[in-house]
Amino acid sequence: MTREFDLGDGLTVAVDQRDGAEPAVLVLHGGAGPRSVAGLAGLLPGDPTVLTPTHPGFDGQPRPSWFDGVADLAVAYLDLLDVLELDRVLVVGSSIGGWIAAEMATRDTRHRIGGVVLLNAVGIDPAQGELTDTRKLNPAQLGELAFVNPALRLDPSTLTDEQRAAALANQQTLAVYAGEPFMYDPKLRRRLRRVDAPALVVWGERDGIATVDYGRSYAQAFPKGRFVLAPEAGHFPHIEAAALTAASIEEFVRQEL
Repeated sequence: MTREFDLGDGLTVAVDQRDGAEPAVLVLHGGAGPRSVAGLAGLLPGDPTVLTPTHPGFDGQPRPSWFDGVADLAVAYLDLLDVLELDRVLVVGSSIGGWIAAEMATRDTRHRIGGVVLLNAVGIDPAQGELTDTRKLNPAQLGELAFVNPALRLDPSTLTDEQRAAALANQQTLAVYAGEPFMYDPKLRRRLRRVDAPALVVWGERDGIATVDYGRSYAQAFPKGRFVLAPEAGHFPHIEAAALTAASIEEFVRQEL
């Protein structure tokens, strides 16, 4: 079921909702769009309510001109949790979705969040490890860095003109949110020390976009952070290492939530 929420000031957010038990799970996609996290609901323990919003500007969704940063997304999704009156929510974010989750956790003054799971997230400065500027890459190069399994890499020649236009629009929206410096906030690492919620960082060992050292330093920046390495996976461990990711999230939820 897809629901549309009016969050004020001309901002509406479309949310794919799968009803189940509580606590609920909020799943946040990265620059690859909502389809890149479509399988995450099946990896979650139990039968939780799963909310998967499409970020404004992605997949043709409207985006107000003032809504132009990760901080805006973080506040909007905290507002969404307020509207739904949800507590102890597990926020799971892939890539820039992980950045949004981290920013939400630093702003969670009403204690809506029970824990965060970051899947090869961006967002902190690359003081340790490396973060690739993907704006310089064509789709084929991006696929080579993101996936270990060649079969999962997108073949641009198979896309229709409509699909190419949609992909380009998504990348343009990503560039708006990711800002400058691209894909990180130089001050976020320091702010993470204020996060009360426990954090699980799952990292594809062979990610060519954000390296393992970057991921380890992300986990270490949280007061209650833990790190899990996913061998033979790239930027999307929930796709290439689904069983390990599922087991890691299940253990995290059992111990922390």
